Amino acid sequence: MINDPLGDVLTRIRNAQARGKEVVLSPASRLRMSVLDVLAREGYIRGYEHFEERKGVCGLKVFLKYHDKKPVIQEVRRVSTPGRRVNKSLKNLGMVRNGLGIYVLSTSKGVLSDSEARTANVGGEVLCQVY
Repeated sequence: MINDPLGDVLTRIRNAQARGKEVVLSPASRLRMSVLDVLAREGYIRGYEHFEERKGVCGLKVFLKYHDKKPVIQEVRRVSTPGRRVNKSLKNLGMVRNGLGIYVLSTSKGVLSDSEARTANVGGEVLCQVY
């Protein structure tokens, strides 16, 4: 059993990029798919695919992105953990690496990047930071 499904998929991505893999497999969940949607919209991954491993068990195939043989994601860090939730309002939400990275937030309007949350004028729980 995985206690932190989002932390698990972020670690799988980090490890796969360290080895230069093109694709990483992960168990499926709605939270993971929402975060991967944000990463794909922001251009950090090429995309992902939902598939059924066997009857009743689904998985995700994440297609990683590289530029000049270097991973596009330089650093990915879990901010809110199951034991310590971090909630931020818009005015308390800073920039990641002076605007070069993003925060991924869980808001009342769904899982959004920090720029999308500013446009929608909502704060929320900071799930992770990507640079």
